[in-house]
Amino acid sequence: MTDAPTPPDLVIFDCDGVLVDSEPISLATLTRGLNSLGLDLDVETVRARFAGTSMVSIMARIAADDGVRAPEGFVEAIKAETLRAFEAELSAMAGIAEAVRALRLPVCVASSSDPVRLRRSLDLTGLLPLFEGRVFSSAEVARGKPFPDLFLHAAARMGTAPAGCLVIEDSVPGVQAARAAGMRVVGFTGGGHWGHDRAGADLRAAGATTVFTAHADLGRIIATA
Repeated sequence: MTDAPTPPDLVIFDCDGVLVDSEPISLATLTRGLNSLGLDLDVETVRARFAGTSMVSIMARIAADDGVRAPEGFVEAIKAETLRAFEAELSAMAGIAEAVRALRLPVCVASSSDPVRLRRSLDLTGLLPLFEGRVFSSAEVARGKPFPDLFLHAAARMGTAPAGCLVIEDSVPGVQAARAAGMRVVGFTGGGHWGHDRAGADLRAAGATTVFTAHADLGRIIATA
């Protein structure tokens, strides 16, 4: 007979691709921008290479790996175009508001998005009141995902030991960051950017203990993680 899992003291949600279905929008915008720099990449390749990472990290990687340096103002233009698209298209993940309200646990958000985009995403989708005052951005730490800095920062601000945290993530860098922080992590593959690939084998390989596709299952997933 095995012991029942210990309930977490804190649930940390990624935002993009977990709380809001933003990744199809932002990845399409980013792909167009990278194409304009001469990089012949499609959306699926951009997802595989860059989903879950900050624009700072993305720019560093294309400079190191592709030898391409974006012109001045490129990042700001991509961010502005993405926000315009969000205004017209962004939606919350199905069932997430109800699932979060049903939890009897402290919750917070830790996202690679910059603070303006992060707060606007939560505001547009009506989720901000569920996390007000408990929203943390990679802009607040030295290193973004896959480094553990952001999750450790969120846990410290919430007064919770890393071992007591459970992270909900949709990206490999996010899962890697959570594991590097010494936290439990589960993968979510219900976002539009996952297409038909819902098994999340790459998330499991990165360290997610399980993968789920619907927030209606969130309570059960947290109880058994």
